[in-house]
Amino acid sequence: MTFIRSVLFNIYLFGGTGVIALILLVLLPFSSQEMRKGSQFWTRYVMWGMRHITGIDYEIRGLENLPKAGGIIACKHQSAWDTAIFVLLRLRTAYILKEELLKIPFYGWYVKRSGHIAVNRSAGASALKNMVADVKKALEEDRNVVIFPEGTRSAPGEPGTYHPGVAAIYTQTGMPVIPVGLNSGLYWGRRSFLKKPGKIIMEIMPPIEPGLKRREFMATLQERIETKTSELEAEGLKAGEQ
Repeated sequence: MTFIRSVLFNIYLFGGTGVIALILLVLLPFSSQEMRKGSQFWTRYVMWGMRHITGIDYEIRGLENLPKAGGIIACKHQSAWDTAIFVLLRLRTAYILKEELLKIPFYGWYVKRSGHIAVNRSAGASALKNMVADVKKALEEDRNVVIFPEGTRSAPGEPGTYHPGVAAIYTQTGMPVIPVGLNSGLYWGRRSFLKKPGKIIMEIMPPIEPGLKRREFMATLQERIETKTSELEAEGLKAGEQ
């Protein structure tokens, strides 16, 4: 049944995404806010399919810790689901993502028009400088900035390498950083065709206030995210056994 549901969901996902991508072309001349509304519609479409086709639901905990605007969120990254949920929770969201994604037809156009922050990871120090400048601009526009400190998806139970970009943002903006743990990889894994039924749990934790040294901040951030993620993974596995 999981295989059949996964086949149906992938047909639903890629077929519907293709249609929505064509429809969104009409929004390109409009503001980034309008394009983000289009992205929000696509996210609702995906979440509906997850719930009704694959049997994957989700729960958001600690939503009171998510600022309405102008915050920095550092999130664990296990699934494509993680890259969609925040624009559903807060329309004025800017993701930090790798510049290569801008080269993807349709998707890259919409990402750029939505005002997300693209980083050229091969550019070294200049990329870091440009990223921080773009983050400051997004914060001035009262947008929430989402960064995945690992830079890529990791499998459940396997903590990735936390890169220093998030520390540069923390120290140079003087803003608190909100850690987020989740267990999405249990159900929608990296490059996994199968989508397993269950409940994704994401928990938004209280912010790490400004003032820590770079190394202390990185250690604190990783400890909070990985500890919470391990707890949520264990909770998900236990629920699956019942």
